[in-house]
Amino acid sequence: MSVPTIPVRAVDSHKGTYGRVLVIAGSRGMSGAAVLTGSAALRSGAGLVTVACPAAVQDIVAMGNACYTTFGFSELASLVELATKCDVLAIGPGLGLAPETATMVRAILDAFPAKPIVLDADGLMNLLPLPESIRTRATPIVMTPHPGEFARLTGRTANEISANREALAIAFAAQHRVVLLLKGHQTIVTDGVQVTTNETGNPGMATGGTGDVLTGVIAAFIGQGFLPFAAAVLGAHVHGRAGDLAAETLGMVSLIASDLLDHLPKAIRERQNSLS
Repeated sequence: MSVPTIPVRAVDSHKGTYGRVLVIAGSRGMSGAAVLTGSAALRSGAGLVTVACPAAVQDIVAMGNACYTTFGFSELASLVELATKCDVLAIGPGLGLAPETATMVRAILDAFPAKPIVLDADGLMNLLPLPESIRTRATPIVMTPHPGEFARLTGRTANEISANREALAIAFAAQHRVVLLLKGHQTIVTDGVQVTTNETGNPGMATGGTGDVLTGVIAAFIGQGFLPFAAAVLGAHVHGRAGDLAAETLGMVSLIASDLLDHLPKAIRERQNSLS
């Protein structure tokens, strides 16, 4: 499919119109991942964003952006209750790989078989081995692995992934009935039937945190009504375009993930301008 366009907002719309996004991310030493994901969801048009993180880092995450709310969790039940009030979940950046975290991620997925979910980074690794229930979900999960994570998901080597990226991505998405966004040069997005190759982005984006930004972007677009595959295609394009705009200003060597947040507005405006 071609890259979707972003509709102009109705004059009588309000924050509830554009989606309630819940980001479940962060841990000690990785609070920045939660900040980046939540901030990217805001910059990508989400009406309301809540960042849920371990209680130990809530104050740090709260200081990262005044425009999202935060929730410090210490028990699963309270997190499930919060998730019921949201339209889309973004799970994984910086969560860590503790056994209790894996239990939490699996429980959240089981509790919401029809709710759109974007899984990245530790959200994916905490699911290994992948449960069969992923295939029977009413709404497909969007998975956004980098090649190393995809190698672990598939049991293949990095060289095997590199040599046959598109075919392996399509086969995986079809087998597990997910939307797969395989990151890297010319990111591949597929639902097992449709497949696109993203043409934006540059090597300056090969730095920590850029994937966290992408997770927030895709979740925000789902919250605004895009179907998961379309949201992933649009998210990959806008994310890469923000990186290209940042590189034009700052150069590739000095580019960092937070620079993408500053350039998302222009990248998004371009997708709106294409309507006219």
